[in-house]
Amino acid sequence: MPGSAARPGAPAPAGPSPARSAGPPGSPAAGPAHRLELVLLAVAIAGISLSGPLVTAIAAPALAVAFWRNAMAVAGLAPVVLAAARLRRELRRIGRRELLLALAAGVSLAVHFACWIPSLRLTSVASSVALVTTTPIWVTLILRLRGHRPPARVWLGTAVAFGGVLLLTGVDFSLSARALAGDALALAGGLTAAVYVLIGAEARRTLTTTGYTFVCYSATAVLLLGLCLATGSALGGYSGETWLKLLLLSATAQVLGHSLLNRVVRGLGPSVTSTAILLETPAAALIAWAWLGQTPPALALPALAVIMLGLLVVIRGERAPRPAPPPVAGSA
Repeated sequence: MPGSAARPGAPAPAGPSPARSAGPPGSPAAGPAHRLELVLLAVAIAGISLSGPLVTAIAAPALAVAFWRNAMAVAGLAPVVLAAARLRRELRRIGRRELLLALAAGVSLAVHFACWIPSLRLTSVASSVALVTTTPIWVTLILRLRGHRPPARVWLGTAVAFGGVLLLTGVDFSLSARALAGDALALAGGLTAAVYVLIGAEARRTLTTTGYTFVCYSATAVLLLGLCLATGSALGGYSGETWLKLLLLSATAQVLGHSLLNRVVRGLGPSVTSTAILLETPAAALIAWAWLGQTPPALALPALAVIMLGLLVVIRGERAPRPAPPPVAGSA
């Protein structure tokens, strides 16, 4: 597992460093570290883009798939945590605030999975994808409500990137009660994903990636296990092929994808990270084409280009210098 860019477990500096513009926690840094985080972000997007095709190919209940991808990730992280004295020490000394943040992120992630995956059974895939990918819009709005003022370029880039998703998925909203319920679940999935990203950006200021994800995924797995038991979702009795696909899903989409997103959100910021997640839509379509033989929509590549353009605008907007706040009257 990759560690943080700073000394693992060290608190963030008290104020903005020269390489970091003033802004919300997790504003993107410049220089080689920034370029490395962009590379890791690309790897993370490739990992989560495997989620859709793999879930489609797995013969198991939706909530069970969500549970096992997290439970297997925890099982994979546990030996790493137990073997590393530094990580054991970090978890023993974790503060109340950091623990609550990691647990809250786990709750948000569990609700995200519990809303979005079932929505695919109630509404069209196009509607579900279009609504769940409202995540960057929610991130920008929540940051604004918290007192941060995202630059105009961030708003513009978010709108352009989301337009790329709509270009690919279209607008296919139905007025049937079943479809509306699915649309509502997908929208809730987009909102809870935004909360998950924002909480992660805050928690990762002081926690290492491995320590944070271990606590977060554990909380997610426990909650999803409860949902599976409450709904009667079968947790076993699968074929060997299904277990293998579940293991692959956990290793790629969860450990590689989500964990690297948690790694880079500290440096790139929640706006850039959440906007980049929109690339999952066209990337998943291209992976399904190469792996499952599903012909991608004709607009997959143009949509990918539009999303990339929007992401570039967001990155440039986040890195642009921001005016310093006016001095407080009477201060030195």
